[in-house]
Amino acid sequence: MSEKITNWAGNVAFRAERVERPSSLEELRALVARSGKVRVLGSGHSFTRIADTPGVLVSLDGLPMGIEIDEDGTGVRVTGSVRYTELGPRLHDMGYALHNLASLPHISVAGSCATATHGSGVANRNLATAVSEIELVTADGDLITIDRGDERFAGAVVGLGALGVVVGMTLDVEPTYEVRQRVYEGTMRFEALDDHFDDLLSAAYSVGLFTRWRGPYLHQIWVKERVGGDAPPAAPGLFGSPAEGTRGNVPALLGATLADGPRHPIPGMSPVHCTEQMGVPGPWHERLPHFRADFTPSAGEELQSEWMVDRRHAVGALHALAAVRDRIAPVLQITEIRTIAADDQWLSPCYGRDSAAFHFTWVADVEAVLPVIGLVEEQLAPFEPRPHWGKLFTVPAETLRTRYERLPDFRKLARDLDPAGKFANEFVDEYVLSE
Repeated sequence: MSEKITNWAGNVAFRAERVERPSSLEELRALVARSGKVRVLGSGHSFTRIADTPGVLVSLDGLPMGIEIDEDGTGVRVTGSVRYTELGPRLHDMGYALHNLASLPHISVAGSCATATHGSGVANRNLATAVSEIELVTADGDLITIDRGDERFAGAVVGLGALGVVVGMTLDVEPTYEVRQRVYEGTMRFEALDDHFDDLLSAAYSVGLFTRWRGPYLHQIWVKERVGGDAPPAAPGLFGSPAEGTRGNVPALLGATLADGPRHPIPGMSPVHCTEQMGVPGPWHERLPHFRADFTPSAGEELQSEWMVDRRHAVGALHALAAVRDRIAPVLQITEIRTIAADDQWLSPCYGRDSAAFHFTWVADVEAVLPVIGLVEEQLAPFEPRPHWGKLFTVPAETLRTRYERLPDFRKLARDLDPAGKFANEFVDEYVLSE
């Protein structure tokens, strides 16, 4: 490969023989048809080798960008090169919105959906659940469409890039809305969550809990509330609605107060790149992510892992991790705990169960972090965690495959659409396609 390409964090150097950037759909179809092994590189924000290949690595950044609202105003069609930083403002300007966004908006729509990336909220499902139709270039260069009426649909959207090249998607939209964001801080002991975890996480449209594992407590709660008459109801009285610019208290059992200024999730870091806080309402795409769209990370001085467990076991999982916090803290930047509603997508980590997600942003030291990842997985093992496909994990493949009951159906779908395994790679073969 004449050019050396790594992922965003720099922990993966892609082994492709070459990188191709087709400039038209016709060029892409011809490229796929004549190539041996093919994988698509999205925004490069995955920390695993999910996008790696010994063959051709395809970037869709050269394809024309398309964002079009359906005639009936219920969906938006986006091309495979679109990122949420481009989609969010365009939708808002047209009067529309998505149901949720991830914490970082710089990721590609197609890649995010393919890996079941998510935002937060007890009633909010992962980003891929907004997809109503998907357009794929298959192994022989054909263009096919799979929609919600197709029996293959539940396996096609979270496809890990193993079924073809996603060149178009239609996403559900709704009328645009505003969100206000507040950060609460203090020393909130884990024990306070024993009887109040569900109350706390359902107290607003999206809630994130942060800990550095420096003690048995949380240090921040990020609360995102939808504004307006169409906002979903929230648990009454837990946060209240303090006046802008003033401090307000959550119940004493949490021991937290409203931050008196903007905060970064990692204490001591400047909040300049974070989305606006202090209860100031703003468009959904400028509040649901934690980080601003006009801040484009050039390199990631971090590694990431995330595991989803059944939400019923969230408190037990929290205490299991707290038991080894002295091993976690030295190699950690921050942990966020969020919730995601259940879905029916075969390879989604939230398939069939309302989930709690434990997200870890580690220091950028693979050798130091990997043993701790194994320890975290050992502590979470009784709760049958499912890791995020695009973040670091060490769960043995034979164990992980037992946690996806629809894997046989996905394997059949992959054989039907890609019988020669053109879009497979070592990662997909090991964790998904092997029996």
